[in-house]
Amino acid sequence: MEQNTIAIIWDFDKTLINGYMQEPLFKKYNIDASAFWKEVNALPEQYLEQGIKVNKDTIYLNHMLTCVQQGMFKGLNNDMLYELGTELVFYPGVIDIFPDLKEVIAKNSNYQKYGIHVEHYIVSTGLTSMIKGSLVSQYVDDIWGCEFIETPILSSMFQGEGNVNVVNREIQQTGYLIDNTSKTRAIFEINKGSNKYEYIDVNSRMEKKDRRVPFENMIYIADGPSDVPVFSILQQYGGKTFAIYPAGDNRAFAQVDSLRKDGRIDMYAEANYSRGTTAYMWLLSKVEEIADSIYQKREDEIKQAVRKAPEHLI
Repeated sequence: MEQNTIAIIWDFDKTLINGYMQEPLFKKYNIDASAFWKEVNALPEQYLEQGIKVNKDTIYLNHMLTCVQQGMFKGLNNDMLYELGTELVFYPGVIDIFPDLKEVIAKNSNYQKYGIHVEHYIVSTGLTSMIKGSLVSQYVDDIWGCEFIETPILSSMFQGEGNVNVVNREIQQTGYLIDNTSKTRAIFEINKGSNKYEYIDVNSRMEKKDRRVPFENMIYIADGPSDVPVFSILQQYGGKTFAIYPAGDNRAFAQVDSLRKDGRIDMYAEANYSRGTTAYMWLLSKVEEIADSIYQKREDEIKQAVRKAPEHLI
C-alpha cells in the first residue's frame, strides 16, 4: 500500500446536522418525534422484563419497523428515505469544507508528487439511505450506516403455501447495523483497506506497513461521549480527534470540554464549519500537517534507498 490517503471520518447526527436525521420522516407522517424517542428509550427495559436483551443504539430501527407494520409509516421504503435525505439541513459551512479539504491537498505540487489525497467517510448509527440522499453525499467516498431490507430472500426449503408480503415494497427487516461500538470496526476497515479491496477481511492479520490508511493519517469528527470508542482507538494509535458542540449549548460544551480534559479528543469547536471558523482552520491545518508528514516520509524513504553514485578516484 502506498499509504498516501488522508481519511477524514465524520459522524452524522449532531455533527453535520443539528439533531437527528429522522426529523423529516416524522414530519412527513405527522409523528411526534419526542414521543417516538421516548418510546425507544423505554424499550430496552421493557424487553428486559421479557428476558430479552436489545442493543440500545439500534433498537430504534426495530421500532421503526413496528411502526411500519402498524401502518404509521405506510409505504416507507429505501427510495422514500433517500428522498427525505434531500431535506436535511447541514450546519453552516459543511457543504464547503468537504471539497475544500480535498482541494487544499490536490492543488499542492509536493503532495501531487506522491499522489497524496483526501477521502471523506461517514460512520453513523443513522440511516444510510438518508445520508446518500443528502447534499453532502456527493463528496463522500464511503458510508457506514444502518440499512433496511425491503424484499427478504426466501428460504428454498419452504414447502407450504404463502409468501412474504412485498406488495407495498415497504422496509421489512434490518440489514446492516452500526452502533457506537461497531463504529470501531469501520475504522479498521478503512485502516486495512477492506472497503476498497473485497478480498481483504477486516479480521485478517496485516503488518502496519501493509495497511492502506495508517491511523495517524486519520481525523475523526463527532459530537460527544457516544463516540468515545473511536476517539480512544485513534488517540491510542496517533490519529486526530475533534468534537463539535452547538453554539450556545452549555451542556454540550461541558461534555466536549470533559472529553478534552480526559484526553479523548485533541480539539473542539462550535458547530460551524464556515471558512475562517475554528473548526475550519483546525481541520485544514491538520490535513496539511498529515500531508506534510506523508510527503517527508516518502522523501526520506527514497533518499535512503538511493546509493551514492561512483566517483573518480584521486
